[in-house]
Amino acid sequence: MSAFSLPNRNPPPGQEDYDAAIIGCGVSGANIARRLSMYRIRAAILEKAADVSFGTSKANSGIIHGGFHHNKKHLKARLEIQGNLMFDQLRRELDFPFKRCGILVAALHEDEMKAVEYLYMQGVENGVIGIELCSRERILTLEPKLSPDTVGGLYAPGGGMVEPYRFVFALVESAMKNGVHLYTDFKVCQAAWTAPGSGASYGSGANSGDQSGVWTIRAADGREIRSRYVVNAAGLFADEVSRIFGGEEFTISARKGEYFLMDRLTKARPDRVVFPVPTAVSKGMLVIPTVEGTVLVGPTADKADSKDDYATTTERLEQILDSGKKMIPSLSRGDVITSFAGLRPFLEEDFYIEASKRAPAFVQVAGIQSPGLTASPAIGEYVKDILKNSGLDLTEKPGWDPFVEDRPRSRELSPFDLDKLIAADPAWGNVVCRCENVSEAEIVQAVRLGHDTLDGVKYFTRAQMGRCQGGFCTYKIIKIIMRETGLSYDEITKHGGASRLLTAALGQEIR
Repeated sequence: MSAFSLPNRNPPPGQEDYDAAIIGCGVSGANIARRLSMYRIRAAILEKAADVSFGTSKANSGIIHGGFHHNKKHLKARLEIQGNLMFDQLRRELDFPFKRCGILVAALHEDEMKAVEYLYMQGVENGVIGIELCSRERILTLEPKLSPDTVGGLYAPGGGMVEPYRFVFALVESAMKNGVHLYTDFKVCQAAWTAPGSGASYGSGANSGDQSGVWTIRAADGREIRSRYVVNAAGLFADEVSRIFGGEEFTISARKGEYFLMDRLTKARPDRVVFPVPTAVSKGMLVIPTVEGTVLVGPTADKADSKDDYATTTERLEQILDSGKKMIPSLSRGDVITSFAGLRPFLEEDFYIEASKRAPAFVQVAGIQSPGLTASPAIGEYVKDILKNSGLDLTEKPGWDPFVEDRPRSRELSPFDLDKLIAADPAWGNVVCRCENVSEAEIVQAVRLGHDTLDGVKYFTRAQMGRCQGGFCTYKIIKIIMRETGLSYDEITKHGGASRLLTAALGQEIR
């Protein structure tokens, strides 16, 4: 089955009528879609990129927060606490890496302990399980790699790590398995509301008091779908989507976070996520042992002038490394394999999740920054309740299946188990990515699930994520994508759109 024959991905004409449409498929949109897949409704996801998780979610720190950074008077704190507790069940049902390794906040000066004590009391008030105020001896026992200058800190054992893109992929696979349709390369450019017995009203001409009509949503390429309810989970571009639908006027600004990624062989890898004492602007620059074995250091928190500004700077990267070394002195530039930046949508101090007061049957899910990943399962539940209270009939689907297949990964298998797979399919014995030990069979599986760009393959399999950053495996991956999809060499992209990779001369070699 090719990437283009998946029945619920970019379905053919004739299936354009839905009860609910979610615009944007990052971690919030994916959780909302999976939650709605439990009910007897027709739901669709509209994603402007070539694949899911290609926006804010692809450059997420991957931290499952501990529930102590924000007071529970804030919606984001309540959803963070609820969402944190949902991950164990989600991991049992879905195929994504997750580990509760715990979170440390390390104080390097005595005067920082007052802030640590405040975080501890806030965590206790929020009901955080097992939170602990640590002496110097206790925190150095929990993490011996911390600086000897550490004077104490905080420990939240319920914090952890997740691979964010694999989490999104698993959520969407589950939603699609249960009937949700996914439209990719669907950039919403126009929306019209039609009430019963009336003509279409575009944007702000709609009446928010009337929930009984239907939205006609048009993409930039001319495709259209119709939906009774719409959820705006468009991340950095939620303000633009709100204006298209005649919803509330607000402005999403982008905050850029730059990171260093370190090799999995680094001796500086801590056992737990290490936070500095936070400032009024951000939670600071962290040292994060990712769930797949590498180490992230960062992020910064700078206002970006553009929502497409993913550039990194030498100055900020130097600050990241210096800040990280204050907590983990053994961090070394020699272990760095790449740097990158992510953008977070900033609206205000809290999440903005509510039914629109201006546009009918339209739900705003905007300003979802940290701890949005942790809160995302609870966001799905919260939005489901808003839709139900707005009039969407949600009757449980008796045949709903919460499970997706746990797929084998070469790097996780014993030699005996790998030999059995190779006997059934020799592609398991062809290592395409040597750094991350990814086989041809895993690349093929990713492409057949619809991940037919280089980034889609990378996020699904980790091929190209190791020390060589794709230097040895990219050529092989391109050939596999061509073989499985029928795409020509000049149609292969990094992440869709205009991100084409090869010239005719290189293409001749590939053929």
